[in-house]
Amino acid sequence: MNRADLLEMIGNGENSAVEFKRDDVRPEKLGAEIAALLNLEGGHILLGVDDDGTISGLNRESATAEEWVMQIARDHVQPALIPSWRVLPVNGSRVGVIYLAQNAPDKPYKAKQGGGWITKVRVGTTTRDASREEEQRLYQQSGGLSYGLKPVLGAGIEDLDHRRLRDYFGRVQVYRDLPERDSEEWKILLRNLEFCTESAGRAMATVDGMLLFGTNLRRFLPQSGIRAICYPDQEPGYAVRADEKIKGPMVPLFDTDGLLIQTGVVERAWDFVRRNTAPLARLEGARRIDGWEFPEEAIREVLVNALVHRDYSIAGTDVTLLIFSDRIEVHSPGRLPNTVTVEGMKSGMRYARNQTLVNVMGDYKYVEARGMGIRTKVIPAMLAHNGTEPDLIEEEHRFIVRLWKTG
Repeated sequence: MNRADLLEMIGNGENSAVEFKRDDVRPEKLGAEIAALLNLEGGHILLGVDDDGTISGLNRESATAEEWVMQIARDHVQPALIPSWRVLPVNGSRVGVIYLAQNAPDKPYKAKQGGGWITKVRVGTTTRDASREEEQRLYQQSGGLSYGLKPVLGAGIEDLDHRRLRDYFGRVQVYRDLPERDSEEWKILLRNLEFCTESAGRAMATVDGMLLFGTNLRRFLPQSGIRAICYPDQEPGYAVRADEKIKGPMVPLFDTDGLLIQTGVVERAWDFVRRNTAPLARLEGARRIDGWEFPEEAIREVLVNALVHRDYSIAGTDVTLLIFSDRIEVHSPGRLPNTVTVEGMKSGMRYARNQTLVNVMGDYKYVEARGMGIRTKVIPAMLAHNGTEPDLIEEEHRFIVRLWKTG
């Protein structure tokens, strides 16, 4: 950062990544701002700038100010860190610039408050205490907590579809001598694969177990499934052509001969796309080739990615499938997991927020073991189909994949 960059930042005012502070700010307040920015996307704290953008300047000597900032980062932030620091001259004064990097690895960062430590979050230009749910999501982002292994309140193993489980163990995993339902050996098998867990002396279904094999998901996990909407135009509006809530277990059900009995969420979502987009036909030599406005392989991959990688700790919102006249969008709740970037996904970066979901959906051949579906499936499929590349968009609370109908 140079002087011109600094003046532009001050002129633009505070935002979710920029905080102004006088250099007489209390250490606990500065520690809270540091923790909150680290828990979002990093950013800058400008010491010596008032809330209205007036440059009051540093009153401390540069070396003394640096030592003071580093002491706060050690004593008032947990885990401790060493932020980037520099001093820039501006209009006869000096401004201290604290830079906090994106994708900090040790979330959640906590700030010292009284005799304890409190997780802080940044909402717009405001720093506040994190809610329990927000703190859980921060642990997830750093890999310190798997939400999918939590028990689902009120859901026992009897709320897992026994037919789907036996199909999975017998036909997909090729288990021999499956234990009897409700036997202790059956419970051990479910626990070993993290489909259930012990809570208060009772075997309870986990979040992952319910998502994959659960019954009555509307009751137990209302944030599961896909909300599918087809709009007639290029923007959302009150008029819709179709609106469907696709709920149920992720995996399909087959009989012992491998014949499909019931579809899973992915097949039902693809069926919604087929019913609400136009079939296409083209000639290759003398042959007529039938297809769809969007390649099935790309749609399926995007839907599966959204289902297995979304943040299920965010209640009250589904994966959203939106069909417009010129594009399809799939919105997945939650930010990308820690260290994952859009460019990294395009390059084949591998990640898994919900490893059990990835493993089982991989067993059903929905997910390839390499975990590079965006790079190896979605982008090539769209380029071959109509010469377009998907838009990959990370927003504060969701990740969006946008597929275009034409170039």
